[in-house]
Amino acid sequence: MKKRNSATGDAVAYTIDAIDPHAHLFEVTLRVPKPAPDGQRFSLPAWIPGSYMIRDFARHIVSIEASSGRRPVGLTKLDKHTWLTSPCKGALELRYRVYAWDLSVRGAHLDATHGFFNGTSVFLCAEGLEHQSCLVEIRRPKGSRFSRWRVATTLTPDGAALWQFGTYRAADYDELIDHPVEIGAFESIGFDAGRARHEIVVTGRHDGDLERFASDLKRICEAQIAMFDPRTRRAPVERYLFLLTVVDDGYGGLEHRSSTALICPRRNLPVRVPQGKASTKASTVRRPSPDDAYQELLGLASHEYFHTWHVKRIRPKAFCDADLAREVHTRLLWVFEGFTSYYDDLMLVRSAVIDRERYLKTLGKTISGVMRGPGRLMQSVAESSFDAWTKFYRQDENAPNAIVSYYAKGALVALALDLEIRRRTDGKRSLDDVMRHMWAAYRAAPHDGIAEGDVPAIVHAATGVDLSDRIRAWADGTDDLPLSRLLHDIGIEMQADADGALPWLGIRQAEAAGGVRITHCLNGSAAQVAGLSAGDLVIAIDGLRTDSVKRLEGLLSRRRAEETVLVHAFRRDELHEFSVVLEPAPKNTVTLSMHAKAGPGPARLRGQWLKMVPSRSGRGRTH
Repeated sequence: MKKRNSATGDAVAYTIDAIDPHAHLFEVTLRVPKPAPDGQRFSLPAWIPGSYMIRDFARHIVSIEASSGRRPVGLTKLDKHTWLTSPCKGALELRYRVYAWDLSVRGAHLDATHGFFNGTSVFLCAEGLEHQSCLVEIRRPKGSRFSRWRVATTLTPDGAALWQFGTYRAADYDELIDHPVEIGAFESIGFDAGRARHEIVVTGRHDGDLERFASDLKRICEAQIAMFDPRTRRAPVERYLFLLTVVDDGYGGLEHRSSTALICPRRNLPVRVPQGKASTKASTVRRPSPDDAYQELLGLASHEYFHTWHVKRIRPKAFCDADLAREVHTRLLWVFEGFTSYYDDLMLVRSAVIDRERYLKTLGKTISGVMRGPGRLMQSVAESSFDAWTKFYRQDENAPNAIVSYYAKGALVALALDLEIRRRTDGKRSLDDVMRHMWAAYRAAPHDGIAEGDVPAIVHAATGVDLSDRIRAWADGTDDLPLSRLLHDIGIEMQADADGALPWLGIRQAEAAGGVRITHCLNGSAAQVAGLSAGDLVIAIDGLRTDSVKRLEGLLSRRRAEETVLVHAFRRDELHEFSVVLEPAPKNTVTLSMHAKAGPGPARLRGQWLKMVPSRSGRGRTH
C-alpha cells in the first residue's frame, strides 16, 4: 500500500512521539491545513466515554506552542482545556507535550517498559473540524532498547503495516479518540470468532496460560455474537483487540468501538497446567474449572466485549454526539451498565466456561452485595444513573448509606425482567429478545439512541409483554426486588443467612497503625447508634487492645448479640469511649441452589435461561 503524506490534503494530521519515556512525556504535533481565519480553537475532552467523571485531561499538558511555517503564532488559553490561536495565513501547527503517568484504562502511561494512551488524553480537537478525517503517525521511541516495540490498535493503517509504527487514519475526531493504543514489547495471541479476528495483547510480567485464556474467551465471544445475531453469527467488527495490562494490584476495563482496555492483577490469569506424562493426547488433559481470580478476569473481558453492541452502538440518546467538555446525564445507565453486568457472568455459563453451580454462586454474591448496602433503600437505580458523575464515581465514607450501584442492582433488575418475561411467555420470549430488538433498531437507524422513557415500549415490542409498572417500580423505586419468587418459578431456591456467627457492629474496617480504622459506619447499625463514625480508630474493646482486624474479630467471637461492650476509639487526636449494644449479624448472605424436585415447567425454564451455546473448539495462536 502506498503511504499517504500526512502533511497534505485536508486531513487533520497528528504525530505522537514517546519523546522521553523516563520523564513520561509524549510529544504531539497537530497540523491543521486550513485553520479558521479569525483564529483556531483547540480543546481536549474533560472526560472519556464509559467513565462518567470529569477528569480534566488537559491538566497533563505541560507545554504548548503554535506556529505557521517558521513563524510563531499567538496562543491564548481560554479555560482549563481550551486554547485559541491568533489568525494566521497557511497551515497551522501545534506542538505540545503530555505528561503520561496514569496507569489505568482511562488515561495515558509511558515509561521504558511500554506506552499506552487513549486519544482523549493526548489528541487536541480542532474545533469546527470534528468531522474532518484524521491521520496520526505513531513514532517509535529513539534508542536500541525500543527496537522490539510494536503497536497494538484498531485504528486503520494508512501505509503502516499491522502491529508496526507508522501512519494510521480515522474518519473523524470521534473515531480517532475511540481506539486506544498500546506500544511496547507485548505478547499477543489471537483467535477467530464471528468471522472476525480477535487478539489479546498482554503487557506486564506474568506466568499465565494465554492459550487457555484465548480458548475460553473465544467461547464467550461466540456466545455473545450468537445471542445478538443468531442467524448469521457475525461479529459487529472485522477486528477486535483486548488490550490487557497485568500489574500487582489493579482492576478495571473500558470499552471502545472495536477494542477494550483492561487492567488486572497477574493472579487473575489462569495458571499453566502441566501436560500429563502418561499420555500425549491433549484431549486427555482435563483443565480445572476457573478459580475465583481467573473467573473475575473472564467476567471483566465478557463485560467489555458485550459493550461492543450495548453502549458503543446501542446508546442512550443523551450520548449521541455527547459534549465531552461537561457532564452528560442520563437515567439509563442501569440499562446499559446494569444489563451488561447481568450478561457478563451469564455468558460464562452459557458458553460452558463455568458450570451452573459456579454461576449460581456468583449470582448469589451479586445479590448479597446489593443487600448489604443500606443505600439501596435510599436511591433508585435510575437516580444512581443520573448521579453517576457526582456520587457513584466520587464515593465517600457515607456512600454505602446513600447510593446503590447501577451496575450491581441494575444487573438484578435485568435478572428480574428476564425471569418475569420468561414466566409470562412460558419461555417463548426473554430479555435476549429485548437485546436483539434494540440491536435491530440500531442497524436500521444507527444515529438514533434510546430515549429516557423508551424502555417499557421496547420491552413490549420485543416480547409482547407489558411490564411498564414493573419497570417503573424496579428502576425508579427503592424496594427490594422479588428475586426469591422469580427464582423459585424456575426451580432455584434463594436462601439468606447471616455471614458467620460473630455479633455485628455494622462497620466496614481496614487495618491501620495502632488500631482498626472504621471506613464506613452503616445506617442504623450498633456502632452508629452508639456514636461511632467513619474515620474513628478503634484501639480497644473492654480494655483489650484491637491493633488488627483479626484481634478485633477474636474479641467479638467471645461475645453474643445483645451484650454491651465498651469501645475505645480515637477521633482525630481525641480519645472517646462508646457503649455498644451488639446485634446479631443480618441475614444478607445469599446462596442459590437448583431445586432437586422442581417440576418439568420450572426445570424447562431454568434450562432455557442457562442454556449452553455450542462453540467451535479451537485454541488460540500466539505471535
